[in-house]
Amino acid sequence: MPPEIRSRLAAALRPGNAGVVYALLLIVAVLTLLTAQLGRPPYLSATNVINILDQSSLIAILAVFTTVVLISGNFDLSVASVAAFSAATVLSLVAPLGLPAAMAIALGAGLVCGAVNGLIVQLVGINAFIVTLGTMTAVRGLVLILTDGRTITAQDPGAQSSLIALQAGYWTVPHILAVLGVAAAAAGVFVLLHRSRPGGIAMLAAGVVAIVLSPVLGFELRLSKPTYYLIVIAGVTWAVLRYTVIGRRLYAVGANAEAARLSGINVNRYKIGAFVLNGLGSGFVGILFAAKLLAINPTGLQGTELTVLAAAILGGTSLFGGLGSVLKSVVGALILFTLDNGFNVLNLGANYQGVIVGTVVVVAAAIYTVAGRQRQVKRVRESSKPPSVPVRQEALR
Repeated sequence: MPPEIRSRLAAALRPGNAGVVYALLLIVAVLTLLTAQLGRPPYLSATNVINILDQSSLIAILAVFTTVVLISGNFDLSVASVAAFSAATVLSLVAPLGLPAAMAIALGAGLVCGAVNGLIVQLVGINAFIVTLGTMTAVRGLVLILTDGRTITAQDPGAQSSLIALQAGYWTVPHILAVLGVAAAAAGVFVLLHRSRPGGIAMLAAGVVAIVLSPVLGFELRLSKPTYYLIVIAGVTWAVLRYTVIGRRLYAVGANAEAARLSGINVNRYKIGAFVLNGLGSGFVGILFAAKLLAINPTGLQGTELTVLAAAILGGTSLFGGLGSVLKSVVGALILFTLDNGFNVLNLGANYQGVIVGTVVVVAAAIYTVAGRQRQVKRVRESSKPPSVPVRQEALR
């Protein structure tokens, strides 16, 4: 393996970078052993794993977009209310207008809510926490007005079938190994042409091996539709943040807005854009929620914003901006729902569930805070060391 790839792999596997993944694996291992010990149904059965992924998909999608807002250095508490508003909008309009038009209006409602948040925070200069707290209440009021304080449902059979087709059911991908191989080979060619030769060759070789082994090993992937939506959204968002100028500028804006402004970056555009994207994502989740239940009540999704923030915090996203990963936030959401699912399998009382989940979130935040402080101290100490070698070389001359 080339040294460059080996060093990157070692860095990616360090506990500071992959700690949330190790935590998920540890929780799954403990729950698997406990369920086997207590004679419960197998925890790692395909049905249970697909169920966990399906249950966590909507929260994980919200966590992806909330992570983008947090990276930009802002905060959004209104995601759940915006999602409920979009759900109520699409359920109200799907019968008279049809699903495409109702979806467009519901997505537009979410986009407008996000734009209002961003414009007020950036142009008026009010703290994002206060603005989105007010928006959360105001949009929840709009939900009450739209639903008239009662549960609304999609009663038209045609509307029901179109909503069900959007969300329900499973997509099975046959020969997933071949699909992943083609993707890895394409990524390898891209990296080979644009970035580094060793990395591109390794990815291309891995892709070819996967394609060759696919007819022998077979393997199919059966997941729910929201899970596929999550995979696409998280993958595209991660790639944009990781490999594009937009992503690098967003991190720069969140880390130090003044320095980014002096570097010629339009800070307002990136911060408002993050809010707009978050509103649009919340609208999409609201549509999926409406399609799942075919109904929404005035308190639907209430309190979800805290679960979303907990997922982002578990993923190591900084509340002060400039640091975070959408993939780790997805893993954070998986941890929360894995715990919830495990508690149900073990018949643990609901009272204990809140205590344990809250403790996990606080401990994770404490670990990330302490680790970040230690890294900062280490960087300061290393930067304050005198450049001994160059001085000696100058003295010898």
